[in-house]
Amino acid sequence: MTTHWWGITLVAISSLIAGLGPTFLKRGSDNFDLKDVFKLKLKKLVKNKNLVKGALLYFLATLFFVPGLRGGEISILYPVASSTYIWVCIFSNIILKEKINITKAFGIALIILGISLLGIFR
Repeated sequence: MTTHWWGITLVAISSLIAGLGPTFLKRGSDNFDLKDVFKLKLKKLVKNKNLVKGALLYFLATLFFVPGLRGGEISILYPVASSTYIWVCIFSNIILKEKINITKAFGIALIILGISLLGIFR
C-alpha cells in the first residue's frame, strides 16, 4: 500500500491539534476533582473551560486523524502522529512556561530523526 501525502498531512494536522489538548487539560486539572466525576457533577466539569477546551481539541484531532489513516500504511502514519510529543513540549513551553531542558531537546531530536528515517526509507 502506498502512503499518500494527504494522509501524512491529515495525521500531521491531527498531531498539531492534539498537541494543544494536554496543555489545556493541564490548566483545567487545577479545578478538577475525580469525585465530581463519580458523583456525576457534570455541570461543575462543564464549567471548567480549560478541561472542555482540552477534550474538544482531542476530539477535533481525531476528526483529522481517522480519515488520515486511510491515506496509507499505519507503520508510516503512526510515527508522524508521534510528533504530538514535540508539539506538547513546544506548547507547554509557550503557554505554561515550562522549560525545555537538554533531555527534552534530545528526545525531540530523536523523534524528528525517527520520522525522517521512515520518510527516507519507506
